[in-house]
Amino acid sequence: MKGNAQRGNSLAFGSFGIKALQSKWITGSQIEAARIAVTRYMQRQGQVWVRIFPDKPITKKPAEVRMGKGKGNPEGFVAPVTPGRILFEVEGVPYDVAKEALRLAAQKLPVTTRFVVRRDFDIKNQTL
Repeated sequence: MKGNAQRGNSLAFGSFGIKALQSKWITGSQIEAARIAVTRYMQRQGQVWVRIFPDKPITKKPAEVRMGKGKGNPEGFVAPVTPGRILFEVEGVPYDVAKEALRLAAQKLPVTTRFVVRRDFDIKNQTL
């Protein structure tokens, strides 16, 4: 996967988010683990948006099978992610809570990420 994200590269829903800095495949279970980490830390306050969806099927041939004989069976689904893609967005919680929640989510993901804040967000007054 070459190049940067052409779409999904800016905050659309929340005031805070995490942005991917690498190209990687992210599985559905990794996305779900990160989502659970965010909602648990925020204690179900605020709102969370997951901006990626695993819609690419990945196939795999069984172990000790000779070459040829067609393509393997579907093993699972992944979301291809390129640098600049927003993965998660958060709204309705203070800055420090959002930063820690998204840090915990980033630990569950196989890509390096950066915490991003909406341009018109005022950290001092915590208002838009």
